[in-house]
Amino acid sequence: GLYSLQHRGQEAAGITTFDGREMHVQRQQGLVAEGFSMPQLTNLPGDRAIGHVRYSTAGGSDPRNAQPLTVNYRHGLLAVAHNGNLLHAQQWRHGLEAMGAIFQTFSDTEIILHLMSRSLCSTLEARIQDSLRRVQGAYSLLFLNEHKLVAVRDPWGYRPLVMGRLGNAVLFASEDSAFQLVGAQLEREVAPGEMLIVDETGVHSHFPFPSKTRRAQCVFEHVYFARPDSSMFGQSVYASRVRAGERLAKEHPIDADVVIPIPDSGIAAAIGYARESGIPFGLGLIRSHYVGRTFIEPTQSIRSFGVKLKLSPVREVLRGRRVVVVDDSLVRGTTSRKIMQLIRGAGAREIHLRICSPPVTHSCFYGIDTPTKEELIGAHKTPAEIAAFVTADTLGYLSHDGLLDSVAGDDH
Repeated sequence: GLYSLQHRGQEAAGITTFDGREMHVQRQQGLVAEGFSMPQLTNLPGDRAIGHVRYSTAGGSDPRNAQPLTVNYRHGLLAVAHNGNLLHAQQWRHGLEAMGAIFQTFSDTEIILHLMSRSLCSTLEARIQDSLRRVQGAYSLLFLNEHKLVAVRDPWGYRPLVMGRLGNAVLFASEDSAFQLVGAQLEREVAPGEMLIVDETGVHSHFPFPSKTRRAQCVFEHVYFARPDSSMFGQSVYASRVRAGERLAKEHPIDADVVIPIPDSGIAAAIGYARESGIPFGLGLIRSHYVGRTFIEPTQSIRSFGVKLKLSPVREVLRGRRVVVVDDSLVRGTTSRKIMQLIRGAGAREIHLRICSPPVTHSCFYGIDTPTKEELIGAHKTPAEIAAFVTADTLGYLSHDGLLDSVAGDDH
C-alpha cells in the first residue's frame, strides 16, 4: 500500500504493527523501498498495522517527524498517522509546553497526542473526539492501539481518505490506487466528519463533529497530488485532468505543431488539449522514474538539480517545432523556467506554455507546502511577466471556472 502512495511523500516512510502484546515500529528517511525490504518486514509482526509516507509541511523534514508517531502514554500504547495540517500549531505547542508538555518532534501531529493524554475520557474514540474538537485544520487520521483501529476525517473533508476490504481485513488509504495493488476492493469514501472504529465486533461509524454546510476538498489533489488511476472525492483523476486539458485548449488556443506534456502529472491534460485542439500529441520529454517529484522536494537547490536528473528532451519531437507544453500547475516558476530552457535547447522554435490550473496566488495552510506568498510567482507577477520569466513565448492558465468544471465531472 505504501509503495502505491509513494508519490504523496518521499522524505520518510514508517510502519507500526501490533502483535497482541506489543507494538513494533520502523521509520526511516527516504523511500519505502529503502526502508522496508523483506528481511526488515520480518521485524514487524502482527495482524494490524498503520503506515505513512511523509511529505513535510509543518515541522519540516527532520527525521524525528517521520510517522506513524508511536507512544506509550497513560492510556496505553498508541500510534497515529496524519495527512494534513493543523492551524495555529505553534500557539498550541507553546501553550502545551507552558503546561509542562515535552515534545519529541516538530510535527503538529504530536499536539493531538498531548491533548489525548490530558483527556479524561474513558475510550480511545472519546479521547480522539475530545482532542479534535479543540483543534482546527485539515486531518485524515489513523489511530491504532491494543484494541482497535480508528479512522477519522475532518468535517470539511480537506484531505482524502477511503475504506476498502481484503477478505476479512478492513483497509484505509489516502487513495484507492493503494487497494488495487494489494487486491482489495474499494468500499467507500470516509465521509467528512466521520469516525470509523474497527474492533473485534466489526466496523462502527460515528459523526461526532458538528457538520459543515459544504465541503472544502483540496482541488490540488486532482491537479497534481493524486495518481491518475485513483478516484478522488468521487471523481476519476484521469478523467478530470483530460477535461481540464480540453477546456484549456478552448480557453487558450494556439497555432502549433505538437502538444507535449511535462510528465507525469501533465500527461492526461496534454491528451485532452491535443484531442480538443487537433494538434498532434508527442512525448517531447522523457522522465526518469528513479527520481522523485521536484515540487515536493524539501529545498529549492534539490528541486532545481532534480529537473535535469528527472527530464530529458527528445530532440526529434522538438527540433524546429512550435511546441505547446502542458503542465499541471505553476507554483514557484523556477522549475518551469529550467524545463523551458531544456526544451529551447533541444531546438524548439516556439514554446507555448499551458497550465491546467489557475495562478496560485495564496498560501496553503492545509497540507500543501506553500508557506509564504513570496514563493508564489502568481501572487506578484502577471501572466505576461511570468511567461517572460520562464522564457515561454506565451502562457495560458486554465480559468477558475474551468478548473471547477473539470473536477466536477457530470455532477455540476
